[in-house]
Amino acid sequence: MKRSKRKVFRNLFLIFIIIIIAVGTYWSFQYKSGLASADKGLTKEEKTTFKPFEGANTHIGKINVLLIGSDSRGEEHSRSDTLMIAHYDQKTNNVKLVSIMRDTYVDIPKHGMQKINSAYAFGGPELLRETIKQNFDIEANYYAVVDFKGFSKIIDLLAPDGITVDIPSKMEYGIGMTLHPGKQTLHGDQVLGYVRYRHDRLSDFGRVERQQEVLTKVKKQAISMKTLVNLPKILGTADSYIETNVDNKTILTIAKGLLAGKSKGMETLRIPIADSYENKNEIVGAVLDVDLEKNKKALKTFLTTSEQKKTQ
Repeated sequence: MKRSKRKVFRNLFLIFIIIIIAVGTYWSFQYKSGLASADKGLTKEEKTTFKPFEGANTHIGKINVLLIGSDSRGEEHSRSDTLMIAHYDQKTNNVKLVSIMRDTYVDIPKHGMQKINSAYAFGGPELLRETIKQNFDIEANYYAVVDFKGFSKIIDLLAPDGITVDIPSKMEYGIGMTLHPGKQTLHGDQVLGYVRYRHDRLSDFGRVERQQEVLTKVKKQAISMKTLVNLPKILGTADSYIETNVDNKTILTIAKGLLAGKSKGMETLRIPIADSYENKNEIVGAVLDVDLEKNKKALKTFLTTSEQKKTQ
């Protein structure tokens, strides 16, 4: 009887070891496959001398990730074309997204009053973290920087079926393509053109709305068992296009949490909120002169409440 139990335990242990080896082999193969399929991204070529990112690491509770869209064309220090804070609650598996307008006029440590998108050019993700902390009292734990080329590739990875949108009028100027009016499904570079366009009546405000629309739709497609199975390959491909301090273990934990928790829609917020800013011209150019206290309060409320709502 004892020998029989020992044999069962031994067989279970061997099966466990085989599974671990198989999973490890699969992960390694898929990750390398992703690396091999990617071109070298612009972000990886930049030689930065920025200070190390000092956001507090966290593995429980709530996580804030700075999402930085770089408008780099190969120069060393480029401005951030897009700035967002992705908020994930590990207890509820809820995701929230905050877009901060790039012309928001803030006090950048050691640089004075500037547009917030200058913080990344002056000091990279760490100075941007310090700027957000100083002006809005929000702490970022991690960061992720992606350039235009990387954005297109990652969209195709996470949303292989494309993103369905309804374009109200022709989009052409400044995006290197023409997008015609009407309901249609966009892929890769077309999605990039859609979220970058800013020459309609809403200007940057419309651009931010489209960015939030696209990311919300990408999230819906990405939360699937297929994505979880393909995650090693996705991470391998994305590694060439994204500069980040989010480790793979944390990414896997979030992915599993979103899938298991059946996360609903993604709540969004725009900073500055409505009726909290003025358009002004300063030495640095046209800016959004914001009521910091009003926006700080709105941001705090948005990130701490569990109610489903959208504030613009």
